[in-house]
Amino acid sequence: MLREQSGRGRRAVVAALACALAAVVLTGCGDDGAGPTPTPTPTSPDEASFSGQPPSLLASQAASAIASARASASAAASSASARASEFEASVEAEAARAGAAAEKVLKDVEGRGNAVSDVGMTGLPRNETSGLLAVLVTITNKTDESASYAVQVDFEDSSGKVVETRFVGAEDLEPGEKEQPIAFSRQPADAQLTPRLAKAQRY
Repeated sequence: MLREQSGRGRRAVVAALACALAAVVLTGCGDDGAGPTPTPTPTSPDEASFSGQPPSLLASQAASAIASARASASAAASSASARASEFEASVEAEAARAGAAAEKVLKDVEGRGNAVSDVGMTGLPRNETSGLLAVLVTITNKTDESASYAVQVDFEDSSGKVVETRFVGAEDLEPGEKEQPIAFSRQPADAQLTPRLAKAQRY
């Protein structure tokens, strides 16, 4: 009986000591700032877990990509400019051909021709024509059959003298169809000229 009580007593003492020790530890971990805070030990990062490439190599690749993009943009701009020049040259060539064909048709036409009523003219603002005097010629096929047209535009000075003559035309217009070629004067921009519909022939 005495041994059992002695054993129980020792266990009670040990339990009491454990509780007291736990209380001390908890007090030291409180927010009163009385005790030092443990500092974690720094460790080196695991380089094997990194992805990507060093900054210097990335910068080099970025510079290369930018240079390539600029070169592509420059090439595209040059190509677009070349296409625009080719288109402009093509338009000018077609206008010259149509003008020559109209001049040939009107060469033997007496009077003002048979299609003056099918043609109208509107002056274009000089700020849209680089300062040149230009006339928008509207040719409308008012017949019920396909037809071609030749038009002569005279540019006259203030005295009524013809200073320049331009020819424009439209070919194979369907009934009701219209075309609007432009007659440009090649006289100096400061020349005071008046455009006049001289002839218009349907053929």
